[in-house]
Amino acid sequence: MGKPTSIRPPRQTDIRYEDDLYGWVQEQVSLLRAKLVTDIDTSNIAEELSDVGNELREKLESAIAILTMHLLKWDHQVSLRSRSWALSVREQRRRIERLLKRNPGLKSVLDEAIVEGYADGRDRALLETGLDDEALPEACPYTFVQIMTRPVVWERK
Repeated sequence: MGKPTSIRPPRQTDIRYEDDLYGWVQEQVSLLRAKLVTDIDTSNIAEELSDVGNELREKLESAIAILTMHLLKWDHQVSLRSRSWALSVREQRRRIERLLKRNPGLKSVLDEAIVEGYADGRDRALLETGLDDEALPEACPYTFVQIMTRPVVWERK
């Protein structure tokens, strides 16, 4: 019997980042798991990791946008309050809580995410309500605590 040899995963050198992102990702994962770090595509891996971080931040901003849109509608169209608005607020709060729990590093960009998310939420509220631009504050009137906890309770009339 001969000495055992280490098994190296087959290298698919024809997979290029630019041509097949999925195939490239699978190859890079395989190389990383095999600890063949000298063979990995470091520059594109760094770019992809940066994109993952940006996508998480965009998810946070999007949830804040939807949430603040409904808070603005709740505050400025009292007679039109609906159960769906209250449920949407609850859903977006849960999404934000989960995002921050799973990705605590997002807390470092929370203030910026509120500014960006609110701007989008304000525009959505203006579009949906038909209110004039001056009717809604340009800067977010809510603190993060208010965004996440202030009561929004719909009561059937």
